[in-house]
Amino acid sequence: MSGSEPQSVNSKYAWSEVPREGAGKRSAADRLADFLEIHGTLDEATAREQASRCIQCPEPLCVRGCPLSNRIPEWLGLTAEGHFLEAAAMLQSTSLLPEICARVCPADRMCEGMCVLGGKSEPVSIWAIEQFLNEYALAHEVAAGTPAPPNGFRVAVIGSGPGGLACADVLSRQGYSVTVLDWRLVPGGLLVNGAPPFRLDRSVIGRRIDALKKRGVTFRLGVKLGEDLIQTEMLNRFDAVYLAFGARKARELEVPGRDLRGVAPALSFLAQPAADDPAAAPPIQVKDRRVVVLGGGEMAIDCVRTALRSGAKEVVCVYRRDEAQLTCSRTDYESAVEEGAVFQFLAVPIAILGDEHGKVIGLRLARTELDSPDPGERRSFVMRPGTEFALEADWVFAALGFEPMPLPADSQFGGLVRNNQGGLCVDERQMTRQPGVFAGGELVRGPSSILEVVRDARRAAEGIHGYLQPAAA
Repeated sequence: MSGSEPQSVNSKYAWSEVPREGAGKRSAADRLADFLEIHGTLDEATAREQASRCIQCPEPLCVRGCPLSNRIPEWLGLTAEGHFLEAAAMLQSTSLLPEICARVCPADRMCEGMCVLGGKSEPVSIWAIEQFLNEYALAHEVAAGTPAPPNGFRVAVIGSGPGGLACADVLSRQGYSVTVLDWRLVPGGLLVNGAPPFRLDRSVIGRRIDALKKRGVTFRLGVKLGEDLIQTEMLNRFDAVYLAFGARKARELEVPGRDLRGVAPALSFLAQPAADDPAAAPPIQVKDRRVVVLGGGEMAIDCVRTALRSGAKEVVCVYRRDEAQLTCSRTDYESAVEEGAVFQFLAVPIAILGDEHGKVIGLRLARTELDSPDPGERRSFVMRPGTEFALEADWVFAALGFEPMPLPADSQFGGLVRNNQGGLCVDERQMTRQPGVFAGGELVRGPSSILEVVRDARRAAEGIHGYLQPAAA
C-alpha cells in the first residue's frame, strides 16, 4: 500500500466525521459517448477512510442483507487498518466471482440498504470499497491461477454463466478436473449476453475465465444438450454433473399490437452486440429513433441506457408503479436520468399502435394508481378509467421480467423430479434425485438474481465434494 493515511478521526464517530464518498463517476456526456464502465476506483487513503465509517455492529444487518452472507464488517475493519490483501482474502472467501458480482449487485437495496447508518447519516460505501479490494487483490495476487494438485475426480458443469463459473471456481481450487460445457460459442451466459459493458466490462469476465483456464478448467463451447451431450455418457465420463444453465423465458407483452414490427424483448436488444451468430437476426438499430421501454427492473434500465448510448433520439421508460417501487438499483436509475432518460411512472400500455405497413408508431397507455399496501406485500396497482393517452415510438422493448421454463419431459435431463413450479427438486446439497447430478439457479428456483445463482453454485460445489469424498467433507 502507499504511504498515504486516512484523515485523523475518532474511530467511534468516524461515520459522522467522515462524509460518505463513493467511487467517482464519469460525466453523463462522457459516458454517453461509449460503452465503458462509468465508475472509477477509490484510492487507498479514501478506501481506509470510508471503511473507518463502519461502526462494527454486534449483529450486522449488512451481512443479513447479503445473499452470500459476506463478512462485511470484518473486511471493512481490515481495510480501515490498511490490510488490503487480508481484507480481500476474507471478502473472496465467501463472495465467489467477487469482481463480477460486485459490479452487478444492487448494493443500495441489499448490504448498503440494510446499513444501520442509513437512519442517522449515509450508509457505508460498501460497494465502492468492495470494488477497490477486488482490483487491489488482482494487481497484487500473482498466483491466483495456480492449479491445485489433482484429486482424481472429474466433474462436468453444464452452463458457463455465473453459476457454472462459480461452481468451477470452487471445485478447481480443490483439485477437481472440471469441464464447463455450453451451447454458446462465447462463455459467460447472461454476463456476456445480457449485462451491458458499461455495467460489466467484458474484460472483467475474460479475466475470470482466463484464471479458471490457468487453474486447469476446460471449456467446451458450441455443445448442445441432447445432441452432443447425452446424460448416460455424461455420467459415464464424469463422476458428478452440475446443471447450471438458464431456464427462463421473457414474460410476453399481452396487449393488442404486440406482433407489430418494432416490438421486441429487451434481452434481444441487449444481447445483440454479443450474439454468437450476428446473421441469425437483423440488427436492431435505434439511432435517431424514439424508443419506449416497458418495465422498472435492472433489464429495463440497462435497455434504456443502452438505447441512449446507441444514439436514440428519445428514450422513455414506462413503469406501472411509482418511482419508489422501482426494482432496479437506485444508482442505475439516477444514472439513467442524468444520461437523458425520461420516465413515465404510474402508466401501463393498453395497445401498441401501428401504421398500414405493420410498423410501430406509438402506444396507447392509461394512468394507474397504487392500492394501499398490505403488510409485507408489494403495492398493487389499478388502471384509472378515462385517463388514456398516446405516446409516439419507433421501437418498443418489453422488460417485464421472466417466467420459469421447465425442462421438457423428453430432454436429456427431463426425467429428473420437478416441483409444482417446474423447478428441479434438490436436497440441501443441491443434488437431484439422480445420484451425482446436481442443479442450481434458475433450473431449481426459477428466475433468480446473480447472487442467488452463485450461492447455489457454492452450495453445490460443497455438495459435490461431500458426495465424492465423504471422508474429507
